[in-house]
Amino acid sequence: MPELKKSLGQHLLVSEGVLRTLADSLNCEEGDRVVEIGGGTGNLTRVLLEKPLSRLFVLEVDSDMVRELERIEDPRLSVVTADATTFPFCSLGEKLRVIGNLPYNVGSLIVENLVLNRRCIPLGVLMLQKEVALRLTGKGERGWLSVFLNTFYTTEYLMSVPPRFFVPRPKVDSGVIRIVRKEKPPQLDDRRFKEFLLRLFSMKRKMLKKKLPEEVIREAGLDPTLRVEQIPPEDILRLYNVYEEKR
Repeated sequence: MPELKKSLGQHLLVSEGVLRTLADSLNCEEGDRVVEIGGGTGNLTRVLLEKPLSRLFVLEVDSDMVRELERIEDPRLSVVTADATTFPFCSLGEKLRVIGNLPYNVGSLIVENLVLNRRCIPLGVLMLQKEVALRLTGKGERGWLSVFLNTFYTTEYLMSVPPRFFVPRPKVDSGVIRIVRKEKPPQLDDRRFKEFLLRLFSMKRKMLKKKLPEEVIREAGLDPTLRVEQIPPEDILRLYNVYEEKR
């Protein structure tokens, strides 16, 4: 097995049961195109290849792991040397199911990139640091990314995975989430919406009226003295739409 690199946050999932649960959660059907993020030594890759998918693209940034993955013989498998934080997922197809044990240090960046590529990603199953997974599914303290994700996807927390199922063992638990793209997601300018969310979630203890014009807040039907963590995602979207109209 190639030597693991701490700088890449590599923790290999070695539990056969968890690997199969992950793969099953993707609900693969005949002809599906699947993208695995961070194939590592191929533990999840091999389980996925038992499914009736038509193509499996595995993104891996570590050249040593790429060579390990290329030893797997299956005509449906394509190993792509790429950084999932910036990779153009839509270059691989129109309807992709995405799955991966995401490195803790870049997990949030990968989730952001998936949202930016949502046009071609109707479904994903992602393992992240448990704290992040809870936050993204509305079970922990929200941040801008959780609102960004939940604006376009419905999210579900599937399970927790303790450190003993990994090599080397991480210091924290992991959590698995499933994201399903909404049937009619709003059509927004991603860059401007992100900037708006970052503005709202900076200095979260400040009241809305300290961040936005009061007329915008009141027209959105909100109390100017509210703080951002008190506002559900659908109200934040309405606030953004009013803000854009007034610009």
